[in-house]
Amino acid sequence: MPVTTAPADAPRDRLGAVLRPELADLSSYVPHVPPGIEVKLDANEAPRCAEAAREAVHRAIAGVALERYPDPRSLRLKEAIARRTGAKVDDLLVGTGSDEVISLVANAFGHPRERLPKPVILAPTPTFVMYRITARAHGSKPVEVPLDASWDLDAGMTTRAIAMMRPSVVFVASPNNPTGNRMSDDRLETVIEAAGAGHAFAIVDEAYIDYAGTSLRSWREKHAHLGILRTVSKIGLAALRVGWLDADAGLVAEIDKARQPFNVSAISQAAAAAVLEDAWDDVQAEVAKIVARRDELSRAIGALEGFVVTPSAANFVWVKTPIPSERVMEHLIADKILVRSFHASGGRLATQLRITIGTDAENDRLLSSLARLPRGDG
Repeated sequence: MPVTTAPADAPRDRLGAVLRPELADLSSYVPHVPPGIEVKLDANEAPRCAEAAREAVHRAIAGVALERYPDPRSLRLKEAIARRTGAKVDDLLVGTGSDEVISLVANAFGHPRERLPKPVILAPTPTFVMYRITARAHGSKPVEVPLDASWDLDAGMTTRAIAMMRPSVVFVASPNNPTGNRMSDDRLETVIEAAGAGHAFAIVDEAYIDYAGTSLRSWREKHAHLGILRTVSKIGLAALRVGWLDADAGLVAEIDKARQPFNVSAISQAAAAAVLEDAWDDVQAEVAKIVARRDELSRAIGALEGFVVTPSAANFVWVKTPIPSERVMEHLIADKILVRSFHASGGRLATQLRITIGTDAENDRLLSSLARLPRGDG
């Protein structure tokens, strides 16, 4: 086939001068799934949706008036979230997944502080990549502070970074993605207090809290500048794309001004609300099964020669491999199993894999493949 090239006066060239320069260093998020994959353990999805939740969704969707716009306030959904979490309705901002909420925060806090050329968004590293990508896409400066040797917060380094860089927003995921661990309460509180002293908005991202136990949202009573970010994506409802921020009502009202009207579809609002109202116990029962499988899989992988598993509080495990993780991933792909490797980041991440908890059969297939991993130099 002939090779085609864009004309010299293509819009990208003619309008490039008015595009954000940060876009040149970013790529669209398009996950690569090699052909032939049969066991997909790379995306931190739950292996199944609870049957009662599926039935609740079907009933809810059947009653949606497709000819009408969604409720712009997402009121029923907020009320359902409030009943399940203890939040106040006025303290909730709902988005199309927590990704949209992160974007809304970055937009609302997009004004540079005094004597800074750009607003700063600070987070640990490694962590959820969308903090950095969203910051750059909105013209903010991302600042990343390395986690310590055990993948916990380095409270001293982080507080110094807050004092020096003067961020507008500080994100901390707990449990963290990709490492799976909860951050130590004392270190997390130190960082939250430092953010408050620096007049920064502190957000604890609890996307995986269902697998970890008690939420830290009660901390909001003593830290007025603290927000809690959550989602239903990790517990079998990823297709709905529903996430929310629980923060001070006055702050939420300001961030909400940057939200597009009707941002969460009527189908997603009705479906998520129905699950929260009628099928939450069944969802939590599925969560408990995944936690049990996670603990079993952690022990089994840890028993393999050369593998080390970080204790996980999420629905995935963070695994140090005995050989470069790129080679382990290639071996698994040859066995039609997909996990997430971080070898491209180099350094200590060059021997790390993130493996989502699957069904019993999927986990067994993974273990069988890892047990057959070639250890030679080739």
